[in-house]
Amino acid sequence: MGKLAGGRLHDFAADEQNRGPWIPTTYANNPKAGQWTSERLSHGMIADYKSMVMTDGEGIRCSIYVSGCPFHCVECFNESIWDFRAGQPYTQELEDRIIRDLSQDVIQGVTYLGGEPLLNTGVLLKLSQRIREEFGHDKDIWSWTGYTWEELMRFGESSDKIELLRYIDVLVDGRYMKNLHDSLLQFRGSSNQRILDVHASFEAGEAVIWPKLHDQHRFIPEIYGKDRSFGEGAAS
Repeated sequence: MGKLAGGRLHDFAADEQNRGPWIPTTYANNPKAGQWTSERLSHGMIADYKSMVMTDGEGIRCSIYVSGCPFHCVECFNESIWDFRAGQPYTQELEDRIIRDLSQDVIQGVTYLGGEPLLNTGVLLKLSQRIREEFGHDKDIWSWTGYTWEELMRFGESSDKIELLRYIDVLVDGRYMKNLHDSLLQFRGSSNQRILDVHASFEAGEAVIWPKLHDQHRFIPEIYGKDRSFGEGAAS
């Protein structure tokens, strides 16, 4: 069923229901509410920071990649930063650079990726607070997470996750599942994942899909298949 620090992937909350789309999965670990916290796991490490990025959300963005993720999704493209000790420490110098980069009119906002952002709240809460102090809501905040919205709303989940969510505008939720991979999806790797309007979701008390969602779709006209079959028949 996969590996967890040299062992198996686990469903630690096997008795729970309604944990979100396709959860539990055999392609990642499935935590109980409050099982993993930033306080216990995070070392405040940053794997990478990039400015002027156009793939990590809407518009031109600054992207900060935090270190550490215990979901261990099978075929994760960022497996090298599962380790919470990977990378470099978050510093005031880096924070000041992010704020300078965000001050450019061309930059729409910042994106939190990883690793698992909601298990690095000690770093990202501080940064989020400063972004709101400096820019208000003129710059938006996106985040990816392996948690589903429903898991984050469970009784017993750590309050720092909800505190960080209150700063986030758009959340891409859910584990990556290789069996649901689709390269035509907007801003996500597998079809179980959702792009959520966080403020609308809090108001509605349930996950609300981001209104600008526009996935691509494969379209192979039926006539193409007929023409191809005819050509192959004629050639023979």
